[in-house]
Amino acid sequence: MILVEGKLGNLADPLWHDRSHHARVDPLMLEQWEAPKSRLRKATQGGIELAISLPRAEHLHNDDVLHYDEAAGIIVIARIALKDVLVIELEGLESLSPLEILRTCFELGHGLGNQHWPAVIKGSTVYVPLSVDQKVMASVMRTHAFEHVRTRFAPGEEIAAKLDAKEVRLLFAGADATPHHHHEGPAKARTPSHSHSHDHHHDHPHSHPHPAKP
Repeated sequence: MILVEGKLGNLADPLWHDRSHHARVDPLMLEQWEAPKSRLRKATQGGIELAISLPRAEHLHNDDVLHYDEAAGIIVIARIALKDVLVIELEGLESLSPLEILRTCFELGHGLGNQHWPAVIKGSTVYVPLSVDQKVMASVMRTHAFEHVRTRFAPGEEIAAKLDAKEVRLLFAGADATPHHHHEGPAKARTPSHSHSHDHHHDHPHSHPHPAKP
C-alpha cells in the first residue's frame, strides 16, 4: 500500500501534462461523498492500493496527481465527478429594509430546511449540492418564489474551487443520498427547520442541524 500525504501537482500543470503523454495514467475513482475526505483507503482502477492522509486544510481536486512511479511509467491521479450545485445569490437583498431581509432569509432557510438540503453560505451566496433531480430543486425554488433572490446551477468542481477544505466537506460529503453516509459531520451544514416534509427522506429524520458559517 502506498501512503499519500500530499499532492504532487495536477494533470493540468505543464510538467504533469507533458509526463502524462509518456506514462500510463491510472485514476483513483472517487465518488462525491469520498472526495472531500482527508483520510481514505482505496485502490485505483489499475489495482494500486492507496492510503490517503492529507492535511485537514487540503482536499482533492479532479486530476490531482497522487503518486508517480517513474520506473514503471505510472501516474496516479484523482478522478472526481462532483454533482452540480444550486447557487443562490442574496446580493439583491441589500436594497431591502432590515425587516424584509430578515423575512426573506427566514423563509429561504425554512424552505431549504424543510427539504433537508445541506447548504453552505459564503458571503452573500448560498451553495446547495444537488441531492435530488435538478428539475425538482428548480421547481421547489420557483414554488417559493423568493423575490430579489437569483438562483442558478453550476458545476460542482467550479464551486469547490471557491471553497476551503472545511466548506467542501460540509457541502459535498453528505450530499449523496446513498447508503455510504460515513462522513465527517456535514450535519453542521444543514439549514435549520422544525418542519418535516413527508415527500423527502434523509438519514437522520430526528435531528435539526444548523447552517454552516463561512
